[in-house]
Order: sequence, then C-alpha cells, then structure tokens
Amino acid sequence: MSTASAATVHPGTVLADVIFPARRARSAASSAPSSRQVLARDAALVVGGAALTGLAAQLSVPVPGSPVPVTGQTFAALLVGTSLGARRGFLSLALYTLLGMAGLPWFAEGSSGAAMPSFGYVLGMLLASAAVGALARRGGDRGVLRTVGTMAVGSAIIYAVGVPYLALAADISLSQAVAAGLTPFLIGDALKAALAMGALPTAWKLIGRRGPSF
Repeated sequence: MSTASAATVHPGTVLADVIFPARRARSAASSAPSSRQVLARDAALVVGGAALTGLAAQLSVPVPGSPVPVTGQTFAALLVGTSLGARRGFLSLALYTLLGMAGLPWFAEGSSGAAMPSFGYVLGMLLASAAVGALARRGGDRGVLRTVGTMAVGSAIIYAVGVPYLALAADISLSQAVAAGLTPFLIGDALKAALAMGALPTAWKLIGRRGPSF
C-alpha cells in the first residue's frame, strides 16, 4: 500500500492531520515530530478554526419574524469539527464561544455576549463540533452518505440545544421556537450538507492521489 493510500484509510485520521502534519524533528535519530511541534500545530489549528467560525458568522442574512439569522457559522463549526477532530474541534469552538462571551464581536451580525436569544445555537455548535469530529475520526467524512449523516447529526445537536434555549430566552412556546428557529433553516441546512457532501470526500480523494501533504 502506498503512503498516500495509508494516510487516506488510516483509522483515526482527520483532514487536518494529513494536510497540516507536524514537522518532523531535525535530528536523524528521531523521525517523529516532537511534542512541542505537535502542540504548536494543534494550537494553530484551534485558533484558526475559531477565526474561521468568527468570520463565517459575519455572513449573515436576517430571517423575517425570527431573532435567529441565517449565517455561515454553523457550517463553519461543523467543518472545523470534522476537519480537526473531536478534541481540537471542541477546543476551537470553546475559544470562539469564550472570546465572544468576553466581548469580542464575532458572533452572528457582529454581536457578542450570552444575552441574546440565539446564544443556544453557539452552545449547540460547541457540542456538535465534538460529535462530528468523533464521527470523522471513524471515517464519517470520507463518503457521500457518511458525510450527510455526520452533518445531520451535527445539525440535530445544534437545534436540540438552540431551539429550547430560544424558547426560554425569548419567552415563547417550544412550537413557536421551532417555527422561528428551526423550520426556516431546513433548506439552508440541506444546501450546507450538499456542499459538505461534495467538499469533504473530494478532499480525501485528492489527498489519496497527491500524497499525504500538499
């Protein structure tokens, strides 16, 4: 089996492990990256994932009758989770969440803090990033149907946290929260799943053809 193929099918590998490998130690006696090199690589990925989510959150379209806008942050959060894996994905979204709570205006529509009806979706993304990352480590992003399933699980977690939080924060019934904070976004979620369905398996195919590093 070639090196590229081994990288593609190796259990527990996610895209970030292959695209951004930690640099190997210069010493001839050691062919493996040092713990410091791995830590530096992982820290950069965590910060980069948080920044990507913050930037995507600014791609926002208001939804009439709903306090929750359509944004790119949910897709970014799921992409970060699948690409980085459960641990780094969770840490990345935790950094995004904590900095936003501290006042950095990079939640949807340039908002910050926890005092907003849509904050439950941010908490949901935190959990979803870990879930999709765990699925990705089991190959959940390497085939079309598996990618759709992984995205569906992540989206379900986001709504399972975000919709009840919206009902409590906005003082509305759960059915009203579903109508305002779930139903209007189903078509968008389908489009995001289709995008991931094309992008993630294709990335693995390209890695298999070109080798484990770009």
